[in-house]
This record gives sequence, structure tokens and C-alpha cells, in this order.
Amino acid sequence: MFIISYILMLVCVLISVGFVTLLERKILGYIQLRKGPNKLGFMGLLQPFSDGIKLFFKEQMYPSYSNSFIYFFSPIFMLMLSFLIWTLFPFLVNVYFFNMGVLFFLCCMGISVYGVLLSGWGSNSNYAFLGGLRSVAQTISYEVSMALILICLLLFINSFNFLDFMMYQEHIWFIMFSFPIFFCWMSCCLAETNRSPFDFAEGESELVSGFNVEYSGGGFAFIFLSEYMNIIFMSLLSVIVFLGCNLDSLMFYIKVVSVVFLFIWVRGTLPRYRYDKLMYLTWSVFLPVSLYYLLFFSGYLMM
Repeated sequence: MFIISYILMLVCVLISVGFVTLLERKILGYIQLRKGPNKLGFMGLLQPFSDGIKLFFKEQMYPSYSNSFIYFFSPIFMLMLSFLIWTLFPFLVNVYFFNMGVLFFLCCMGISVYGVLLSGWGSNSNYAFLGGLRSVAQTISYEVSMALILICLLLFINSFNFLDFMMYQEHIWFIMFSFPIFFCWMSCCLAETNRSPFDFAEGESELVSGFNVEYSGGGFAFIFLSEYMNIIFMSLLSVIVFLGCNLDSLMFYIKVVSVVFLFIWVRGTLPRYRYDKLMYLTWSVFLPVSLYYLLFFSGYLMM
């Protein structure tokens, strides 16, 4: 039953990735005073399927100087890691759930760095390698603040299980008393998923397209799917941790879509940061704030 439920969930997540890309292009279109995709099917609803078919039927490039095994393996590795992280979805019945789910999440986020690094290095392209290095430095830096923010809220539930967030937020959401670190958390999520304004892997003027510049066709599609699956999962996690986690209600899924909308809205609104400011933000702003909150919450609970 676990395997059937998990496969069904992955199919739903993959379909939702297609429609999140459609939502993104529509929202960015309206932000920039244009329509967005509206020709294919009713209101452009078939656009994600045509994009997927186009990507998987495009020619796969073979850079002659690349490290071929790593070059082919890294997109699959990134996709498999994204599939693995979705085992943390807090099902209530018929599905295995982790008592150590938060630790498993932090481990998966730590390992995901290797996918970016290997895809940048395996291509044997200076542009891809430089984009990969910048992306890895950014991800590792923001993981520290993200872990500390999670620990702040774990103090209240005294458990590593995501299902406990549901029970403890039945009457009051955690965002009510931790509003500032919610914004720190959202910024860390944007940086972890390489989204604007922290998309330095894609600095068009100097890096062409970041660590995936040598990929096309299926390889690019795998990296793309992995990135958007992570975005949806981080939105889900933000709702579970901060906004109450009643899985039986429609409101839970509306909140997840609202957080995804926030990711897209930020992309359409904010310009890209400078790289030194990005590093300053995590080490000199988010890290001290999360440490202060950790001390404050632990002191409050001890009292």
C-alpha cells in the first residue's frame, strides 16, 4: 500500500510541476502586462504537456570533452533525490512515516549540493563549472540558517516528526509568534532552490545558463523537474512548519499554492542580488537572527 500511495503521489507531483510552470508563465505575463501562454488548448492549459513532449524529443547533446558518466548520471541523481525527499509528505494512513523526518530532510538538502556540483563539473565547461561553484557556495551557506530556523520550531514540538507539527498547530499557527523568522525561512527557501533574486547560477550576462548550460533534451528536463519538485516541496514544508498542517482540509492545499505563488511573485518583482550581498545576508543577518531566536525560544521554554 505504501508503494502504491507513493507512486500515485509522485505522478501527481510530476503533473503539478507542469502546471506550476504554466502558473509561473501566466503570472509573469500579467506582471509584465502581457498574456502569457494562451494558444494551446483552453487558456493555454495544454502548454505544459507540449513543453514536456518537446523537451523529451529534442536531440540529446554529447559534449566530446565531458566526463560522460558523470555528465549523464548527475541529472538522474538530482531527480532521484527529489523523488526521495517527497517520501516525507506527512500522510496520515497507509504510508510509512519518518520519526526522524526533519533530519532526513536536512540530509537530503545537504546531498543535493553534489548533484549541482557534479553536473557543473562533469560537463567540463568553464561556464558550467563556474555556475555550479557559485550555486554550491550559496546552497551550503543558506543551509546553516535554514537548519537553525527549523531547530527553533522543533523546540516547541519536541520531536523530529513532521506529523507533530499538525497536532501542535491545531489552535495557533507557529507563524503567529515567529513572524520575522518566517521571512528569513522564505529567503532561505528561495536561495536553496536557486530562485530569483538569488539565481546566481543563471547570471545570464556572465554565466550563460549556469551549471546546466551543456544539457539539452532529457538531461535538461530532469534538472528542470528536480528544481520545480523542490520548489513545491519547500512550499509544502513552509506550510507544515509555519501555517498549520491540517491535511484533511482543502485550505492546506490552498496555502501550498499561495506559497508557490509567492515564489513566482518574488521572481517577477525583485532584481538579482549582488553575490557579496547574498553572502552577507546569510552570514551577517539570517544566522544571527536565527541564533537569537533559538536562545530566546529555548530560554522561554526553560522558564
